[in-house]
Amino acid sequence: MESDALFSLGAPAGTRSAPDGPAGVDGFTPVADDSPLPVRMRPATLDELIGQDHLLAPGAPLRQLVSGGAPLSVILWGPPGSGKTTIAHLVAGATDRRFVAMSALSAGVKDVRAVIETARRQRRSGGPQTVLFIDEVHRFSKTQQDSLLAAVEDRTVTLLAATTENPYFSVISPLLSRCVLLTLQPLDDDAVRGLLRRAVADERGLGGTLALTAEAEDHLVRLASGDVRKALTALEAAAASATALDADRIDLATAEQAVDVAAVRYDRDGDAHYDVVSAFIKSLRGSDVDAAVHWLARMLVAGEDARFIARRLVIFASEDVGMADPGALGVATAAAHAVEYVGLPEAQLNLAQAVIHLATAPKSNSATTAIGAAMADVRAGRGGGVPRGLRDAHYAGARGLGHGTGYRYPHDDQRGVVTQQYVPDDLVGTDYYRPSPHGAERAVATRLPLLRRIVRGLPAPPARPDAPPVTAQAVPTPADGDGHSTAGTDGPGTMQDSGTNAAGEGQQ
Repeated sequence: MESDALFSLGAPAGTRSAPDGPAGVDGFTPVADDSPLPVRMRPATLDELIGQDHLLAPGAPLRQLVSGGAPLSVILWGPPGSGKTTIAHLVAGATDRRFVAMSALSAGVKDVRAVIETARRQRRSGGPQTVLFIDEVHRFSKTQQDSLLAAVEDRTVTLLAATTENPYFSVISPLLSRCVLLTLQPLDDDAVRGLLRRAVADERGLGGTLALTAEAEDHLVRLASGDVRKALTALEAAAASATALDADRIDLATAEQAVDVAAVRYDRDGDAHYDVVSAFIKSLRGSDVDAAVHWLARMLVAGEDARFIARRLVIFASEDVGMADPGALGVATAAAHAVEYVGLPEAQLNLAQAVIHLATAPKSNSATTAIGAAMADVRAGRGGGVPRGLRDAHYAGARGLGHGTGYRYPHDDQRGVVTQQYVPDDLVGTDYYRPSPHGAERAVATRLPLLRRIVRGLPAPPARPDAPPVTAQAVPTPADGDGHSTAGTDGPGTMQDSGTNAAGEGQQ
């Protein structure tokens, strides 16, 4: 079973064997000279564990678990390479408890029950406590997880479980309630960089036989994306390539060849970050779907935070697509949720779908300009008090103050709209929203002038000589091309006057 491969930035630890507590360890392979680099660089003590400072405070559950100070059952939740299996190795080697490790990929109910039965017999005879480590516990079925409940409840075993999936969705509630949930975070770039340098110098690693150039180091850090195991595995592969070439250092070309991934010229904190994001947004706005997908791929390969990309898509859906395709915001929001719920690499599919939808959607910035103009007026001091008819009239005494007086309920009119002042006095007649003629907003652009005439009590424009006469009642029409009913409208997106003229005359 591979370790998550975290180790200290302090003084190098001496060579050591696999954890071998007094009560025995079952399920972990001893560390050998030819073990993978992530396994050889495993930390020797909890104090050497880095990147999880929020779990390492004195008296914290993680310290209690490792020291054996309290028989707490724990679920470790975190991304690959964040230290879950490493913590299990530390628990295995730090106490006099019996330690049994198994993977949910290969173990079944029979294996779990055998461990529990052995632990129960040892407990009755005064033997050591048993710690049961289950890796990838989310892969256990409900029945398999149920088989743990009684033993965890009466502390026949102390459960240490690891998962990369959200335990609130992947672990049954009864088991989750019997355990302490500890969330591990991916290591930041500085921590991964320091760990790579230690592996280059430490006798357990490369022992200083090869140098690592700054460009190659940057490439390995970007490639890892916070996964220490991935970084050390790539370093080991690059070291093997450099040795085969009889080189004394690992340069960028060697690192690229070893992991078969080209270095992406992208700095998440520098100019390249902002340039690529700018190109991404402008490609979406320009409806060049191929360019947008390229820039998305560029960011994903470079290790950009998928949540950042998703946030930009949600903003773009309203800023640049808006009312031309109202469903675009739902697509972008769903993609953002998928990033949180599914995570990479699978969420790249959700992001790609959202990018393609937004790039090919009709565009309108009318929502952006509308809120911008309205906020400019508010900041400039325009806008008086709330019109009396719109004020809250539900509390005692409100009617005596005149609140709600004259308010007209739009649903009482067969058209669903009435003449009424909704804005402060100094904003009467102000237009903020100016719909575009694109996509779904075309129907809004046709309907909006009539809505404004009715609401503002303006006279209808002169009829064209060739226009058909206005009928006295609404004429039902079939659904329009977008599947929306156009009953009570005069053509797509317009309203008939239904017994009154466009100025709302005759409404009493």
